[in-house]
Amino acid sequence: MLGNGEIIISIKLIAIDIDGTLVNSQKKLTEKVKQTINQATKNNIKVVLCTGRPISGVRKLLKELDLDNQDNQYVICFGGAVVQTTAGKIISSQPITYQNYLELEKLARKLNLHFHAISEDRIYTANRDIGYYTVYESTLVSLGISYRTPAEMSNIRLIKAMFIDDQVILDKALSNWEPFAKLENNLVFTKSAPFYLEANAKGVNKGNALSKLGAVLGITSTEIMAIGDEQNDLSMIKYAGTGVAMGNAIEQIKEMANVITDDNDHDGVATAIEKYAL
Repeated sequence: MLGNGEIIISIKLIAIDIDGTLVNSQKKLTEKVKQTINQATKNNIKVVLCTGRPISGVRKLLKELDLDNQDNQYVICFGGAVVQTTAGKIISSQPITYQNYLELEKLARKLNLHFHAISEDRIYTANRDIGYYTVYESTLVSLGISYRTPAEMSNIRLIKAMFIDDQVILDKALSNWEPFAKLENNLVFTKSAPFYLEANAKGVNKGNALSKLGAVLGITSTEIMAIGDEQNDLSMIKYAGTGVAMGNAIEQIKEMANVITDDNDHDGVATAIEKYAL
């Protein structure tokens, strides 16, 4: 259920996470959510999907929402590393360096974790035994997979990297944070799912990306609503004047948010937009 926080600021932009938020447990958009978002756009409210996915993994949803291939509609991809129009014009982009990649790949081997890195149009792995979750990610975001040794990666512009493994295996590795902490001068780590730990260039997060987009559009943080459920949504929930936690969100998100809506299997996004933006 929604909380009792009174919100009176006029909302001009709604930032929405995808997995666990916009889509239900079957990764589908419900008619109720589609109708509510369409009404918001008719009211001249910008609806911006904010996701760890590349734009290839968002196209289908953008088309369903009538937001695709437009010069005046926007999407935040790769956890905030890329801000672009839905027509493809890049507003900002922060890749990781080749040295960052080498350090991450070395750590993955040391910890015996599956690992891959992603450019704007492909997934690359140095694992001959390609992990289940790499294949899952490939299908989810509509990107092909290429095997490349670390030495073959020097000329590839990488946007982010991911440690991907079963939750029990990943959580055990993360219980000792020290080797990751040693890389935090140049990188930022966030969990976007129980089986994903993402690595982006330092300073990359959804909140900073929203700030950049808001500056371009002349929209202040108080005029932004952000809706999310996972750790990588914390920055935008904090940045937005109206932070909304999904009913299925992790506790950190619920504590940070102004209000809590229904879960993603009960049209939580639609409920929040209807109450606080329309």
